[in-house]
Amino acid sequence: MSPLLEAVLAPQPLITLGVMALSVVLFIGGWLPPEITGLLAMGLLMASGVLKPAEAVEGFGSPALLTLMGLFALSAGLFRSGGLDRLRGLIGSDAIRTPRRMILLLTALVGPVSAFVPNTPIVASLLPVIEGWCHRRRISPSKVLLPLSFATVLGGTLTLLGSSVNLLASEVSNKLGYGAFDLFAFTPIGLGVWIAGSLVMVLLSDRWLPDRGTNDDDLVRSFSNSGYLTEVEIPPRSELVGQSLHRSRLQRRFDVDVLELHRGRERFLPPLADRRLELGDRLVLRCTREDLLRLQQEHTVVLAPTPEEDPDLPSGSEVGNGQPMVEVLLPSGSTLAGSCLRDLRFRQRYNATVLALRRGNAVLRERLGKATLQEGDVLLLQGPKDAIRGLQASNDLVVLEQLEDDLPTMSRKRLAVVIAVLAILLPSFKVLPLVAAVLLGTVAMVASGCLRPGELQRSIRLDVILLLGSLASFSVALEKTGVAEALAQALISGLDSWPLYWALAIVFLFTTLLTEVMSNAATLAIVIPIAAKLALGLGMPPMAGIFTVLFGASQSFLSPVGYQTNLMVFGPGRYRFLDVTRYGFPLTVVMTLLVPWLVCRQFGI
Repeated sequence: MSPLLEAVLAPQPLITLGVMALSVVLFIGGWLPPEITGLLAMGLLMASGVLKPAEAVEGFGSPALLTLMGLFALSAGLFRSGGLDRLRGLIGSDAIRTPRRMILLLTALVGPVSAFVPNTPIVASLLPVIEGWCHRRRISPSKVLLPLSFATVLGGTLTLLGSSVNLLASEVSNKLGYGAFDLFAFTPIGLGVWIAGSLVMVLLSDRWLPDRGTNDDDLVRSFSNSGYLTEVEIPPRSELVGQSLHRSRLQRRFDVDVLELHRGRERFLPPLADRRLELGDRLVLRCTREDLLRLQQEHTVVLAPTPEEDPDLPSGSEVGNGQPMVEVLLPSGSTLAGSCLRDLRFRQRYNATVLALRRGNAVLRERLGKATLQEGDVLLLQGPKDAIRGLQASNDLVVLEQLEDDLPTMSRKRLAVVIAVLAILLPSFKVLPLVAAVLLGTVAMVASGCLRPGELQRSIRLDVILLLGSLASFSVALEKTGVAEALAQALISGLDSWPLYWALAIVFLFTTLLTEVMSNAATLAIVIPIAAKLALGLGMPPMAGIFTVLFGASQSFLSPVGYQTNLMVFGPGRYRFLDVTRYGFPLTVVMTLLVPWLVCRQFGI
């Protein structure tokens, strides 16, 4: 029997591999939220005796996790106080006139900012700015939104604070006995990745990014002017009762297209001109917002279904009442995904009405109350300003527009920037530990009024905390049971005759491909113990393998689901799945060749 089989067929290694296999299937399948899968795996490792409770839950008390919680608060304080308004102003400037120049600006500005600020709020803040620029320039958002996401991914590997994955890698490395990372431990590699990736993105921008058009890129604009898709009901005393569409005023006086007619359980499709209308008939219309309002004012139609039948759809008296309409995105990990609006009681929960739903480059025309939500969906909502402000604090929805009344308090902008800069500089000069500086910066943000206590609590992503805290147990189990050592030895025997550069390239490519189909944090927690042992066995410093895995787990350019920000721009950009793969493939090839070379240079291999 081979040494690998002897090592893994013992009870505890076998249980560990079984739990890991189950976790990978759940991560890829998406049947459970990633953080729930992490908690399940941690619970199984404790229940089976592989890990003691103290070993399994160590991740939740780690300095890295506390640093991440403080980092969420610091970034929230920066955005709330207007500390990054200058960035928004530069990117929205009319001096930028072409997509290539916009991409160059994004890589030059957004990348370095992403080295210290979590990329999700950056993308959420800049999405409406860039969409507004695209509208003014008559440029398709699909030409610039994907580079926005990729720019934050590249910048996120410049420093330890650039991504939650970096902090998890530092924690896993420390638990395995290889030491934690300094703030700028992998910055030399990150600089090379950022510069090379930026050049590739700019050079490929003209031909490798799709043009999905500008007519319907904005739900509010398109539905207001030329494409409002809605369902109406013929009420009592309507002049349409007893008439055919051909003889009615509906299509002679108004710019209205009747797409479907529903009568009870019957459904009628065009041609409908000669069909006589009855009380209670429901029509699926395409019309302008103005015509819809006029039809309601004359009591010709009302919006259907009524609130009693489906409380998540608007009633006739509610549309056009002066309430703002905004677009919101379901981000990756949203607890709303997989449920329909009716089951969620969306309207009661958020005090906002769903007018339409967009998925990718198509606007769904089904009954909205029964539509199952998916990650990446964009909803057009209407509601009171207070309700919209409440949505801005939700982790399940990302508001893609900013209300005028919610502009930041300018008087505290400089103070917030000073606090954030000190939280970075003090650890850099070894004055304070990183976790202490970030936590003190968080307190200063609240004490100075840059961030309210309630906003502090809402800024912390509980799903990310649960995921990272639970995944630390993966690495401990792989190391404790000897599975990491056995797998590394098997790889060493296969790669022993390979040049060290190509061995690292294989590790990088494997990590990158794995992170495209499952959580990058889970990929990192599973692969780092094996890569560190592999590096030692091949005569390299263990940090060479760990850094290779770190960059491989962060460079997600092949699918919209591989990284949170890719999914955030997928709907607003009206991309198709292969659009991301097409633009990201050259970047992946370049990184697969470049990162191992940079790692070898840093460690003198």
